[in-house]
Amino acid sequence: MGLSEIQARIAKACAEAGRSTDEVHLIAVSKVQPPERIAAVLEQDHRLFGENRVQEAAGKWPDFRARFDGVSVHLIGPLQTNKARQAFDLFEAIHSVDRPKLAKTIARLAQDEGGCPDLFIQVNTGEEPQKAGILPGDADAFIQECRAMDLPLRGLMCIPPVDETPSLHFALLGKIAARNGLNGLSMGMSSDFEQAIAFGATHIRVGSAIFGERVSPSG
Repeated sequence: MGLSEIQARIAKACAEAGRSTDEVHLIAVSKVQPPERIAAVLEQDHRLFGENRVQEAAGKWPDFRARFDGVSVHLIGPLQTNKARQAFDLFEAIHSVDRPKLAKTIARLAQDEGGCPDLFIQVNTGEEPQKAGILPGDADAFIQECRAMDLPLRGLMCIPPVDETPSLHFALLGKIAARNGLNGLSMGMSSDFEQAIAFGATHIRVGSAIFGERVSPSG
């Protein structure tokens, strides 16, 4: 499919929703993608990327940053507390703040570092036991807890269940964000980002539709 087609689809979805394309940030999910594919997207002047793992990002993005100006990398996968300091050095934003222990670790590091990446709280909108994220019923209290620690909350993130209508989850995330005065909504992937844009997404995460099918590390 490629970057230009995804950008065209974003523009169409924004027009249909009465939104400006400036309101929607495309995160090109580059996890498990070979360097030449990432370089090709960078050479098309795209600068916002998403990674799932701290170690994988550490292995490739310092070199790309040295070659290309203005690169921004967001962590969209789970973050272990013992990797949080390294994440500060690698990412401009973390989309997976999902538990009090991690929030407290980030707050302590922010004090030490004198700054902090932008943060999104991950909400487990489907209340799936195998999935990370704060439960919807606990989200308001957790948002207030994070604010009490002076964390730079940008918004909320969700990954809807694969077997449910995603728009229901996008609507729920939007309601939680609105009542807490948060503007950022990280939601929508390759199969449903147009719906996410209609429900107010500010950050959408698209991988294989831009880069091609993922290549496993062993393959």
